[in-house]
Amino acid sequence: MRILVVEDEVQLAELLKVGLAKEGFAVDLAHDGRDGLWLANEQLYDAIVLDVMLPSLSGYAVCKELRDRGSWTPILMLTSKDGEYDEAEALDTGADDYLTKPFSFVVLLARLRALTRRAVRQRPTVLRVGDLSVDPARLTCARGDVRIALTPKEFAILHCLARRTGEVVPKSELLAQAWDFAYDGDSNVVEVYISALRRKIDKPFGRTTLRTVRGAGYRLEA
Repeated sequence: MRILVVEDEVQLAELLKVGLAKEGFAVDLAHDGRDGLWLANEQLYDAIVLDVMLPSLSGYAVCKELRDRGSWTPILMLTSKDGEYDEAEALDTGADDYLTKPFSFVVLLARLRALTRRAVRQRPTVLRVGDLSVDPARLTCARGDVRIALTPKEFAILHCLARRTGEVVPKSELLAQAWDFAYDGDSNVVEVYISALRRKIDKPFGRTTLRTVRGAGYRLEA
């Protein structure tokens, strides 16, 4: 899943990015409200972690602007303030959840996962492609009853493909979902991970569900 973190405390923002990346998220950072608003409008995110006290534009203002524009990406607000009126203001401007600093990373992670699950109610909690199951909440994958161990990047790519089962997903979209906005490395890295996925989810089971569509991208088939 792809997350936007808008936090002006640079050290905290970097710690969040590292922690979320270890959990398999692709993370973009912004350190002021205007940059965060621009990124939120330019890119598709599964959730936004938004600090309230930001330079140039407050988190409340960013949240309200996004909601006014019709964006309903789940927003988890962070603030060093504490009190029922601050929480009420965050929720009234359109935030989905609220966390007061200092906070537990474990709690933040759990709330992010809960938000992303609620945001995709139209999709089943566990994605199934034939006998292949992908559980984004638990970051697990299985073929029938056989659990398959995947790296965070492998899981991110498989999750993106499973959400679009039967559709051709361009390499550029897989890069955008599994890597952050600033990634400027070789796009062929996607092929490396696709090959690794085939060795794990297809080859041991005699399947060919992960297909290459030449010149277009990749497709996961039942």
